[in-house]
Amino acid sequence: MLSMVLEEPDRWAMFLDIDGTLLNLAPTPDAIEVPEALPGQLHRLSNKLGGALALVTGRSLAYADALFKPFAFPTAGLHGAEIRSAAGMHTLEATPEFQALKHALTAEAEHYPGVLIEDKGAAVAAHYRLAPEYEKVLEERMRHYAELAGPNWALQLGKMVFELRPARSSKGDALERFFQSDPFKNRCPITIGDDLTDESMFAISNARGGVSVRVGAIGAPSCATSRLSSAALVRNVIAALAA
Repeated sequence: MLSMVLEEPDRWAMFLDIDGTLLNLAPTPDAIEVPEALPGQLHRLSNKLGGALALVTGRSLAYADALFKPFAFPTAGLHGAEIRSAAGMHTLEATPEFQALKHALTAEAEHYPGVLIEDKGAAVAAHYRLAPEYEKVLEERMRHYAELAGPNWALQLGKMVFELRPARSSKGDALERFFQSDPFKNRCPITIGDDLTDESMFAISNARGGVSVRVGAIGAPSCATSRLSSAALVRNVIAALAA
């Protein structure tokens, strides 16, 4: 990957997940830490790639911007429901009915100590990393809320989290939207992620003749063509490319 990008930077576009990929996972969503050098390294790498570097995350676009300020990279938030690219901004607002559902879920979660509800606007996540004993009951309740939400929202499973997200968006769809305009147009993708939600962008990357990298221990099935064992190694790659 290093040699390919350094030798032909105008050929490649890089798409990066955040949690578990650029940043180490943490016990709670707000406890993740951003290494001081990382935002600047991403900025320098983006410049080398002619701006063809994007963040593709389940977090909201605003949250991603706060992590890497003062830089605002092209970003797909909420698994592609929010996109900021050179072509403009696309966002999806939560309906009043979905807002009410989130309030009901938050109230119910008080009965499950350690379960954390993350309000993402047009999506909501229930984290059980601190309370793994509630996995089965939480999945059952989240499936119930998915039925209440209706066909415009879908239940997404992830690492110690169940999430209701907009059904008509995925990270793979986000990549296709980025490729519709410069500086991503006609480039070959490098996609790096660590979770089930990243598989759709791996599939797009593979179909376009790119490189797909799954981060984490070998074991989870994946269509990614390559592996890196940790977020720390991903940051090492970013640092080397940005140097």
